Amino acid sequence: MLVFYIRRIGRKNAEQDRHDVGTAILEFGRAFPGEAIRSLHITANGNAVFVRLHENKTGFMRNRNNHYACNLVQPGRVRLVPHADAKGFSAEFLDAPIQNGDFVFASEREAAEVSLWLLDNYASVIDHEEEQRHGEPSHDGKPATDTEMAVAEGSPVNPDRAN
Repeated sequence: MLVFYIRRIGRKNAEQDRHDVGTAILEFGRAFPGEAIRSLHITANGNAVFVRLHENKTGFMRNRNNHYACNLVQPGRVRLVPHADAKGFSAEFLDAPIQNGDFVFASEREAAEVSLWLLDNYASVIDHEEEQRHGEPSHDGKPATDTEMAVAEGSPVNPDRAN
């Protein structure tokens, strides 16, 4: 009976460690000390963490039981294929093929955001709202249009969704 209890506690602790974002931050900081982390998104099963870095760079971490394998994703060096349910995608990392796989997130929004990071095409709605408040021009140099403002305010016309 004691052995059963100890194994059960051990499994529970291992499961918690897989979803430990703090450990992920420490591991990525050790691997790439010069990179500033802006945001993290962990997959639904806890086996992978996607990291948005300063200057719109992207990092990727794969849980390897007792440590994380950390990689920087170079722009244009990843291919994505969306899943039918829109909560995930298949990724092919051209510089690290061992990291290829299917990645499913808790929500469509997370999957969309991470896919945009990986495709080096991320434009934050919050950054856009900040530009508008300060009167700065949009990306094309012209003042923001009504459509751009509607997108920033959460209208159904949303560039983050493929549908």
